[in-house]
Amino acid sequence: MIAQKVKEKVLIICYHNSARSQMAEGILKSLYGEYYDVYSAGSDPTIVNPYAIKVLAELDVDISENRSKSLKEFDGLEFDYVVTVCGGEEAAACPYFPGGKKYLHQSFEDPASVGGTDQDKTEAFRRSRDEIKEWIKNTFKVE
Repeated sequence: MIAQKVKEKVLIICYHNSARSQMAEGILKSLYGEYYDVYSAGSDPTIVNPYAIKVLAELDVDISENRSKSLKEFDGLEFDYVVTVCGGEEAAACPYFPGGKKYLHQSFEDPASVGGTDQDKTEAFRRSRDEIKEWIKNTFKVE
């Protein structure tokens, strides 16, 4: 019998668990879901941003059934990686989760803070999505 490799657990956190952490969760699952169990949460959860759902759907990544989760839901659990994705001025005050074996931080600007037209917002979310995807491919690559 061949032993199955145990997946490493990853928790991706941000404030609202609405855009960056949700996109990172969806992308990491789609690229490397066979190697990682991926979760996301926030210190002040709201709703999954419709623009995040829209731009991930362009990559055939479906997060339409995701929900915004509180860090409290994961109290007492341990993760191989705890990843913070806050960026800009908020990066210094990114939420902390005590159950990580390894901590990673990568700043991504909050696309939800971009105003303007529907096209402006969509482009901001696409930029964040593409930056997150590239970072995940470089950070979590598997052999």
